[in-house]
Amino acid sequence: MIRKNQSILNFLNMASDTFLIFLSYSLAMFLRLEVLNGNTQMDLLGLRCQLLAAGCAVLVVFLYYLLQLYSSYRFKANVGEALKIFLVNGVVSLAFMAVLYLIRIADFPRLAIVFFWLISSLLVILKRTLAWGVLRYYRSLGYNQKQVAILGNGHLARQYLEDIRQNPQLGVTVTGYISREKRPELGKCLGSYEDLEKILERHKLDELIIALEPHETQFMKPALAVADKEGIRLSLIPFYNDYIPPHPTIDAIGRTRLINMRATPLDNLGWAMVKRLMDLFGSLMLIILTSPIMVIAAIGVKISSPGPILFRQKRVGKDKKPFTMLKFRSMSVTRSEKTGWTTKDDPRKTRFGSFIRKFSIDELPQLFNVLVGDMSLVGPRPEVPFHVRHFKEEVSLYLVRQQVKPGMTGWAQVNGLRGDTSIEDRVQYDIWYIENWSLGLDIQILLRTAFGGMVNREELTPKRKEEKADG
Repeated sequence: MIRKNQSILNFLNMASDTFLIFLSYSLAMFLRLEVLNGNTQMDLLGLRCQLLAAGCAVLVVFLYYLLQLYSSYRFKANVGEALKIFLVNGVVSLAFMAVLYLIRIADFPRLAIVFFWLISSLLVILKRTLAWGVLRYYRSLGYNQKQVAILGNGHLARQYLEDIRQNPQLGVTVTGYISREKRPELGKCLGSYEDLEKILERHKLDELIIALEPHETQFMKPALAVADKEGIRLSLIPFYNDYIPPHPTIDAIGRTRLINMRATPLDNLGWAMVKRLMDLFGSLMLIILTSPIMVIAAIGVKISSPGPILFRQKRVGKDKKPFTMLKFRSMSVTRSEKTGWTTKDDPRKTRFGSFIRKFSIDELPQLFNVLVGDMSLVGPRPEVPFHVRHFKEEVSLYLVRQQVKPGMTGWAQVNGLRGDTSIEDRVQYDIWYIENWSLGLDIQILLRTAFGGMVNREELTPKRKEEKADG
């Protein structure tokens, strides 16, 4: 039943996308020719253009299909889909304009193409977002359920069952489990491993979840054979599940399958380019917007105490490569160099320095680190080499942070882990960010930083020193 429902949903999804994209052409032309008082003599709403727009809509939907945008919505996040939709619609819009130019229908206004791209993208994304929300709510009420059974009764089976129970919006119902031993906390026992074929014949299941423990791997091969014989879809929870990151990659060398245990979304060149472009445009825009603040801060630093305006310090960046991080100097220049901890009342801090640290104004020069590529707007905060050498021996997975560029702000920071806070907790937040990176997550962190994360509350409590006195 669930496969039939999915087929119907996919058809409706494709048909509605086609209609919305075709409708976007008429809306774009109306906006350009009527609302903005363009050249109303151009025949851009005629039959030939309408046919081209219809063909354009079909082409876009076909490309969506190739990019797997019509698969199940149960376990998918829609941020990545939105980016794909914007890119596909942009490319097809340019192709549409090129065709209109080649067949000499009219001197096609480029602004209309921009309208078509934006309107079609926004309408499709809005429709999918609404449909995604409605389906999740509908499934949370117990409708459109996927019927599954679990093969196994150990730790993995319990973990899967708990995760399903905590996410009713996924629409997954566990009919029962299959095992030699009964575990009442897992629900209904459908039978033993040897009864698998009869169980699959008796129950109308959409999927079989194999959650065998390491000592039960001898049942794997017969279970796969029986499931294939009965035409039941399979999903496998490997017994080393707890060690696998959220987004692993699998490479094949002959019959050998290699699981990259430290794969991250940013290993994908396309996503890495998107993040870099966001860093470039974001840092340029922020440099322009904050330039008056930086000028005032530079004057304030110079007046408040003798010494350089900028504080330069070696930090460890991506792939453990050192770089020079910039900050506005907030402490007096001394001949001694300390690597200890400072407090709110540290005598080296100037009054103006305390002010710019409280509102994170001292961090603004790092926008130039982002611009040249040493840092990112969002990422784990960089540390000095001394602390990196120290923490890598004491904190598990500490150097995993160095797989991405350090950031001006990060997931740990917007969750309150700044200054003198637990290094272990900070590392866990940083690793979660690296393994679950998405463009939407970066935007969320930037917004949380802008609306509430700029005030440096660590100035009110003792904290670990980031600046060493410049000798």
